[in-house]
Amino acid sequence: MIRAVVLFIGLTLVGLFALLNWTAFVTPTPLSLGVTTVEAPLGLVMLGVVTFLSVLFVVWAMTLQGGALMESRRLARDLQAQRDLADKAEASRFTELRTFLAAELSTVAVAQEQTRAMMMSRLDRAQEAARASQEEASNTLSAYIGELEDRLERAQLVPAQYERSDDTPLRR
Repeated sequence: MIRAVVLFIGLTLVGLFALLNWTAFVTPTPLSLGVTTVEAPLGLVMLGVVTFLSVLFVVWAMTLQGGALMESRRLARDLQAQRDLADKAEASRFTELRTFLAAELSTVAVAQEQTRAMMMSRLDRAQEAARASQEEASNTLSAYIGELEDRLERAQLVPAQYERSDDTPLRR
């Protein structure tokens, strides 16, 4: 933008200079072209050269600007394509991660269920062992009490108020 303003100011100053010195610009002078000599106004020839170079510069600048704009658009399309590709890759990674996590959670759930089943089995065996031990202790105790009753009856040390029944060892 600043370059355009500077160029415009420069062209305006050249035009103002030409306007102020118009009579000198249009005065014919002999000009040598190398092979021949031509009589023409030097100021107008120089003004024409400056105008031609200015137009050539503007065309070059517009071409350069247009090329840069087209390159910018191409790069923007490429960048968008790369973003889309990255988004797809990221979505793919998320899907893969989700699948992996689901598989791992399934594995953990199966392992947890196996552990729970094993613990329940151990607990059932422990309960059964405790029940069997308790029953064995109860039978042993009943046998000892029965043996003591038999000894007491044989020795006739059991008082008459206690009598024996089949369900309990001694009853009052």
